[in-house]
Amino acid sequence: MDNYLLAKTVHIVGAVIFLGNIVVTGVWKAVADRTRNPAIVAYSQRLVTLTDFLFTALGAAIVFITGWFFLADNHGGIAGSYWLSWGFWLFIASGALWVGILIPVQCMQSKMAKDFENKNEIPEQYWKLSKVWEVVGTIAVLLPFSVLYFMVFKPT
Repeated sequence: MDNYLLAKTVHIVGAVIFLGNIVVTGVWKAVADRTRNPAIVAYSQRLVTLTDFLFTALGAAIVFITGWFFLADNHGGIAGSYWLSWGFWLFIASGALWVGILIPVQCMQSKMAKDFENKNEIPEQYWKLSKVWEVVGTIAVLLPFSVLYFMVFKPT
């Protein structure tokens, strides 16, 4: 296998890890939150934070590194084609939402979850943060799927 195909394979594996985790995490958190059971919500919140750091960050790093350093040059670089430029900037926009809003929100929720895990009530602030996480998270998930479109279809 040549280096390009190896890099492309690793890139696709990174995309699967990244996209799979952001979808599963959102569903997992939504289902847990709907129970309104403090123990379930707290457990889910801890795992959402853990899996985002392990899998979302890992997948995003793999996608970025393989795309930027090993694949883009074969297509004229990031600015060399319309579809790569759009894909790059949509990926960056999604990352900015994660770093700027979603990770801080879920860290706050995770700290709150430690406090309410063994209690009968989840504070209202947790639910307000959940709404922010749902809205911004939906956008942050849709953006990488737009990137997937550009990478597969390479529209002109």
